Amino acid sequence: MPRTLLTGATGFLGSQLARLLLDRGDQLSVTVRPSSRLDQLHGLDLRRLQADILDRRAIRRAMRGIERVFHVAGTTNLTMPRAQVFALNVEGTRIVLEEALRAGVERVVYTSSVAAVGPAARGAAADEAHVWDAGRYAIPYVDSKHEAEIVALRLLSRGLPLVIVNPAHVLGPGDTGRSSTELVRRFLRRQIPAYVDGTLNVVAVQDVARGHLLADEVGQVGERYILGNRNFTLDRLFADLGRLSGVEPPAVKLPLQVALALATAATRIPGVEMPTPTEIRAASLNWAFVNRKAKRELGWKTSPHEDCLEETIAWYREREGARLAAPGSRQRAALRVLGTALRRGGL
Repeated sequence: MPRTLLTGATGFLGSQLARLLLDRGDQLSVTVRPSSRLDQLHGLDLRRLQADILDRRAIRRAMRGIERVFHVAGTTNLTMPRAQVFALNVEGTRIVLEEALRAGVERVVYTSSVAAVGPAARGAAADEAHVWDAGRYAIPYVDSKHEAEIVALRLLSRGLPLVIVNPAHVLGPGDTGRSSTELVRRFLRRQIPAYVDGTLNVVAVQDVARGHLLADEVGQVGERYILGNRNFTLDRLFADLGRLSGVEPPAVKLPLQVALALATAATRIPGVEMPTPTEIRAASLNWAFVNRKAKRELGWKTSPHEDCLEETIAWYREREGARLAAPGSRQRAALRVLGTALRRGGL
């Protein structure tokens, strides 16, 4: 019965992982902050330790007697200022992993992201050996995950028994903090009037949680494993969400430079809510990946790709009901006309 420490247990993925660790029989301790919402941990037989990942002393205390560490805590927020993102994702990772090394733990599983692998070239899909070159896009979240992996690998060279997992875009039920499933929620509320050409790899939260356990049990120290499933173009993803939910997909697909110009202009107009230029740039990239290594070396299996779409839709329908567009809802007529005109004009 391993003594295990989990950071980020109050989040979407962390709460799923906490349940699997308890089912495995671990003596589980989790870090929480005073501001953490604890509803995801209700009824779970675990030890709660008040510790912010940026508080080295608190993390050092939390490591006492610990054998295995799962470091999940961090942010996926694309709009957060660069300094804040780097503090959480890079410095927080440095503190947790340094203290794990100091405590002499037996195994650390670090939750990175496919952002640290970087987007693939158009028409291709990246694997764990992909050479990261995404710094040119200046996306703080992406840069922070890459830098955090560098920190982690330096500690690996000092003897940290580290395995890295790189989840793709995680969907499924239970995202009370509206992190990665916010895309589906906005779709259901018809808050995506337009989009750009891009690709997204979607994976179920339950599959990713199981991948963490396999990385702990059979993963090779020093290796990274992409935990992704289906690669969707945004055209196909929105079409499938529309088919499964009954809500008409966005009608307007904009050229990237037009979308960036509109988003930049909107930042100067008070009260206008639009995706930021950073969000649009991220959405336009080819986040396509292969999961062969995780399947081959971990024995990891993925559920049918539509399951997590259906589960996310059903979860939001149950929680938000009338605040979502009803099945059969169409996009506004003006947007449909504009979308038709753009397609006819070759844009």
